[in-house]
Amino acid sequence: MALDCSTLIENGWFIEKNGQWPGQANSLEVKEVLLHEKTLFQDLMVFQSTTWGKVLVLDGVIQLTEKDEMSYQEMMCHLPMFAHSNPQQVMIVGGGDGGILREVVKHRCVEKVLHCEIDVGVINACKKFLPALAVGWADPRVEVVVDDAAAKIRSLPDSSMDVIIVDSSDPVGPAEGLFSSAFYAEMYRVLRPGGVVCCQGECLWVHQDLINQILSENAAPFASAEYASIQVPTYPSGQIGALLAQKAFPAGSLGDATCRKPRRAAEIAELTDLRYYSEGMHAAAFELPAFVQKSLKQRPPR
Repeated sequence: MALDCSTLIENGWFIEKNGQWPGQANSLEVKEVLLHEKTLFQDLMVFQSTTWGKVLVLDGVIQLTEKDEMSYQEMMCHLPMFAHSNPQQVMIVGGGDGGILREVVKHRCVEKVLHCEIDVGVINACKKFLPALAVGWADPRVEVVVDDAAAKIRSLPDSSMDVIIVDSSDPVGPAEGLFSSAFYAEMYRVLRPGGVVCCQGECLWVHQDLINQILSENAAPFASAEYASIQVPTYPSGQIGALLAQKAFPAGSLGDATCRKPRRAAEIAELTDLRYYSEGMHAAAFELPAFVQKSLKQRPPR
């Protein structure tokens, strides 16, 4: 049963208590609850905080705040998009707040974006209360499909996408299937040679077992599987990862399959409104603490 978000507000503070990160909790002061409803899939709340702007919460877990959303949205988009030499066909899975879509449509090389979100309630709430994130839906290159992503991706032709970005919630509830080996196998099939997948990669302080499972098992068909670190103050431990995997290039192509450096660095300067991502941040995100380097089963390019 979905958690009732309102039960986590105590004495004017939203306290994110959750068994997925035992022994810790993040807390934000609530100025006003703007929306609280049950969608078809989850419990949704939007509240105005005192210092972090509007906050989106799903099933008791903070998804974003207006103050720090750019770090997650920009890195989850631009790491895979700039790691690809010419991303024309892009799929976004989840991301019902619209933030990653907002960033993807900034790339002039993009011809089409297929945005698949299972919960239209999230889309509607964000259009109303978080319009600065929702601007990408107005782009004529965008097709929105309200559907289960696992079912949708099975319907796509082989080698039809250049980049797939999976902006999922945690691996419980409606997002559970997006962390399976079967889903990764479908993404691999749908990607063109040299294609890149970027998935929400959980916290290196809390979820190393899950991260290792994805890197070593789910991403096994890919030529590379790498973890990039992103600072998000209002996420558990103030950190979350992006799991990036690249499909092998065609035989005879130059260069390794890796996402560690942007392949279109000259175009980064065109995105004048970036607040977190940069060429330097792209490379730095893959420089992980020593204890993580020793424990993570990352795979060098092959």
